[in-house]
Amino acid sequence: MGKIGIYGSSFDPITNVHLWTASTVAHRCKLDKVIFLPCSNKRKDKQMNTKDEHRWNMVQLAIKDNERFIADNYEMLQDAWKISTYETLKYFKQKYKNDEIYFIMGADLLIDIGEGRWGNSELLVKENKFIVMARDGIDMVKAISKSPILRNNDDGNTFHLIDKGLSMEISSTYIREEFKLGGEPRYLLPGKCYEYCINHDLYK
Repeated sequence: MGKIGIYGSSFDPITNVHLWTASTVAHRCKLDKVIFLPCSNKRKDKQMNTKDEHRWNMVQLAIKDNERFIADNYEMLQDAWKISTYETLKYFKQKYKNDEIYFIMGADLLIDIGEGRWGNSELLVKENKFIVMARDGIDMVKAISKSPILRNNDDGNTFHLIDKGLSMEISSTYIREEFKLGGEPRYLLPGKCYEYCINHDLYK
């Protein structure tokens, strides 16, 4: 049995911090694979800044040389009404029946789930396992204890909390702003992705 982490994000664009985070989580949690799962443009709760095609191409370019990283466009191919983390994890648990599946997320999303803002929040927690990365100002243990959804569906193995050494502040938003305003984000994202953004005139 292997251990697989599902790393969902807009990746708009994918950054070196995304790669470093995935690598660090894989190392600390002994994951065999990390699946990079770009969000779909069809999602109603997110506003993308470029087409699915470009974000998908950049993710593939970014992870190409790491055999532990996989890209999957499952959510991009779904109808809008079918896109939810609960349904997505059901799909991956079916696809990798013999492996343990973990959803990788930041502590800010833990709070959102705990407050019932995600579809099927209670079943999502009850039926899945999570690797939760620290975010500045968020007490993850307190967030779990304060939420009936989180605390009552935690069997002791539901949440793997990573609270040290994962705080890096370079975001996709920062990179987009640099491109838009004529800055120089060259070393904040993989070199091939930087070139891709330049060649396709993205984020201007």
